[in-house]
Amino acid sequence: MARKKSKGNFLGRWAFIIGFILAIIIALFSAADVPSWAVWVIALLGLIVGILNVTGEEAIAFLVASIAFLISFNALSKVLMSIVNWPAFGVFFDLIAVFIAPAAAVVAFRALFVMTKD
Repeated sequence: MARKKSKGNFLGRWAFIIGFILAIIIALFSAADVPSWAVWVIALLGLIVGILNVTGEEAIAFLVASIAFLISFNALSKVLMSIVNWPAFGVFFDLIAVFIAPAAAVVAFRALFVMTKD
């Protein structure tokens, strides 16, 4: 299904890309001590993605994908950390969860609001 291009989609897409890349960079360079500002920035980017990038039609698919992603990513992080005990892996997985969770929360709240307003 084709989506109309809008400024919100453009900003949301870039927020997603920047959040993902920022999580990689922070995990690689500050795995021992993640600065609190970095967690806030990644969470804010997740909020932006949830607000600007997910339409009402995509809400259910996004929420299912988010839940599956967060659960599988958590399990994958445990497996990788048991095989390769590199702290950057754990930090990366945690930061991605911090990035996806606010987006899912915004979309879930919006979906609940739409369902209950009738």
